[in-house]
Amino acid sequence: MLTKRAAKTFFIAGTVACFGAFILLTIDTVRRVPKQTNAANLNESAIRGKHLWDRNNCMGCHTLFGEGAYYAPELTKVYERRGPTFITAMIKDPERMYPGRRQMVNYGFKDSEIADLVAFLKWAGEVDLNGFPKKPHLAPAQAPGAIPPSNLSKASGATVAAVAPTTFQQTCMACHALGGQGGSVGPALDTIGQRMTKDQLVLWLRDPAAVRPNTQMPKLPLAEADIEQLSTFLAQQKGG
Repeated sequence: MLTKRAAKTFFIAGTVACFGAFILLTIDTVRRVPKQTNAANLNESAIRGKHLWDRNNCMGCHTLFGEGAYYAPELTKVYERRGPTFITAMIKDPERMYPGRRQMVNYGFKDSEIADLVAFLKWAGEVDLNGFPKKPHLAPAQAPGAIPPSNLSKASGATVAAVAPTTFQQTCMACHALGGQGGSVGPALDTIGQRMTKDQLVLWLRDPAAVRPNTQMPKLPLAEADIEQLSTFLAQQKGG
């Protein structure tokens, strides 16, 4: 047994050692913050987006960095998962993206404010959180063109989905399925190339309502380069 004097010495020495370790770990953490948060990438647009995020209490429904509510999707890696096109369209008009379903409030943000929010979410997704949130176990995506167009019809639907353009994987598959992967809001696209030509797909992607006024598909903020790539890819989907 320790004597009273030895116990007191042990307590004081242990407290000093733990306090010292805490100070050293704090210094190390502060030293790592600029690099792990990519502070250099926190531009004025992202900062404005952060203030917009706070003013509108987005964390009342969403979670970011593990903080917030779980009523709506977790958004720490949403930029990587969905990309700027989908995020922009979702914020601009949530009802058009998921008609008739539970959706977020349309805050009526201006285009510049939406761009700021997208910039903030892009920065948030690049922060090094030591593996949080954990990535799901998915088949690795391949680069577009990994399967020659002449072989696309012979490949499995899941394989075709994996080599789809990035915009298709991030945006289109949020609502549509290909090879059994993707959403169910819109129709599956496995045989879209049988129903529509590339030129028809170009017109559809530019403005769906101009082709079919009663369509539920929203007009997405797609660049012409994205429309060209998507229409070429979709025109090749003629089923197995």
